[in-house]
Amino acid sequence: MARTRLAALAAAAAVTATALTGCGAADMTRQASPYADAKGSRTVTLSVQSWVGAQANVAVAQYLLEHELGYRVDTVQIDEVPAWDALSQGRVDAILEDWGHPDQEKRYVDDKATIKPGGELGVTGHIGWFVPTYFAEAHPDVTDWKNLNKYANDFRTAESGGKGQLMDGSPSYVTNDKALVKNLGLDYQVVFAGSEAAQITQIKQFAKEKKPFLSYWYKPQWLFEKVPMTEVKLPEHQEGCDADTEKVACAYPHTPLRKFLNVRFADGGGDAAAFLKKFRWTTDMQNDVSLMIAEEKLAPQEAAARWVKENEATWRTWLPS
Repeated sequence: MARTRLAALAAAAAVTATALTGCGAADMTRQASPYADAKGSRTVTLSVQSWVGAQANVAVAQYLLEHELGYRVDTVQIDEVPAWDALSQGRVDAILEDWGHPDQEKRYVDDKATIKPGGELGVTGHIGWFVPTYFAEAHPDVTDWKNLNKYANDFRTAESGGKGQLMDGSPSYVTNDKALVKNLGLDYQVVFAGSEAAQITQIKQFAKEKKPFLSYWYKPQWLFEKVPMTEVKLPEHQEGCDADTEKVACAYPHTPLRKFLNVRFADGGGDAAAFLKKFRWTTDMQNDVSLMIAEEKLAPQEAAARWVKENEATWRTWLPS
């Protein structure tokens, strides 16, 4: 999920991630795509992050690149920060959903000039702490962080060591939660579910049993349609309040999600690069595809095909003139 980020069952998510990769998944921490940076070939290599919204972006972009523009598309699954390294080195051509990595942007865009911005995705991301709406309706004051210690026992689990549990997703996602708990003086323990898929499974189980929970979560995310959640108000975010990750004591920002391209691909990637720069859709569109993948269990390319069939007026504007 990023300044960060976190499928139904973990096993199902693993299958989804593999199915997503049309020409085959690869772990970019171990190997490069065989198609990346292949001179003269009509191939594109896209980085895909582990959350389903990012998978939806890639699925639709891949489908259109292959079926409308005649490219071969390879996708590789990689964590957020290593994806910037791979993009700089030309091992992937594009990242379609970045949640804000100022250190990497300064290094690769400003200083090394190996990466170029590819424009906004059209979706605004926001990370926060959420409780189930059924609990917030019964205890309205829980939505103010100053009252969280009052409910620490309600959120306690076997994994939280006698404190309230703040559930996070993958340790690979950028998160300020441990610092926030410490700096706000909260009687909570951050517990990592391990992945977005595992976190979703746990949230669904809590909701099924109508149990209280406090979770790091983010928008856009299709799960809100299945498990209504209400955000806990943290101290207001102000510019620079999270610059020192050890001292941060404010809410996460609202972040316009952006695309980034390898500089050689941005300048010489022809129709594919032009298409990806113009690729821009809405939160609702992304969630539509995400729901097909995560809830209807469609293969990502099936979900993309359905969306493309129903939204021609939108995607036609992304094609090169």
